[in-house]
Amino acid sequence: MSDISVAALVEEKANSKGAGTVAPAWHTFLVLLVLAGWAYRGFYRAEHMQLTADANRVALYGQTIVGQWILFGLVYFGVWLHRASGPAQSVLLGKSWHSWNDFWTDCKAAALFWLASTTVLVIVGLASGSGAGTSRVSFLFPHGALEMVMWTLLATTAGICEEAIFRGYLQRQLLAWTRSVPAAITTTALAFSAMHAYQGWKMAVSIGLLGAMLGVLAHWRGTVRPGMMAHAWQDTIAGLLSSLAKH
Repeated sequence: MSDISVAALVEEKANSKGAGTVAPAWHTFLVLLVLAGWAYRGFYRAEHMQLTADANRVALYGQTIVGQWILFGLVYFGVWLHRASGPAQSVLLGKSWHSWNDFWTDCKAAALFWLASTTVLVIVGLASGSGAGTSRVSFLFPHGALEMVMWTLLATTAGICEEAIFRGYLQRQLLAWTRSVPAAITTTALAFSAMHAYQGWKMAVSIGLLGAMLGVLAHWRGTVRPGMMAHAWQDTIAGLLSSLAKH
């Protein structure tokens, strides 16, 4: 058999399995359906807790942590099931660390991104008045030492799971479908914004902008690891500063 014939067979096999995609199409639609349900539940839960005099935030944080890891597991399963783009961990997280230098390079990228994105979001918040929207979800912020510890665990979980789900999985899948980096980043950012829409539309716009910036970072770096760090720092610091400001 000629080299041309072998190459043709390899290409045909790749196309039949969905070249460039990270999971079966049905799985992605299932994930989007679950995310839509999560967003709806967020609306319902936010409305309910705003009317509750003494919200049980520890239970809420714990349930959210478990829920995010379950969703991460669902995404991981779909990538593992597909097996067309390589090991599931490499697909979701991107290029690995092979040395301390790789680790520190991503740390520096995360720190610079966090500073830049925070500056952008503060400017946008002041211009649009979205900063006032934090009062809508102020009941979510921690009170006391135990809640601050749980909040830190929640923020770390969100950084890991949401970046793997949105930038590691969904953005790459949409890139394979659309063959357009801007379309993949924008659509993923809109989905990320919709999942946080319970915080109000102004905050959702800011979160969508953050999602777009995280999408650019993930595409540029070829990994979601810096985004995971920056995302976790952003959520942790926002919650802890809000808690400290009340005392």
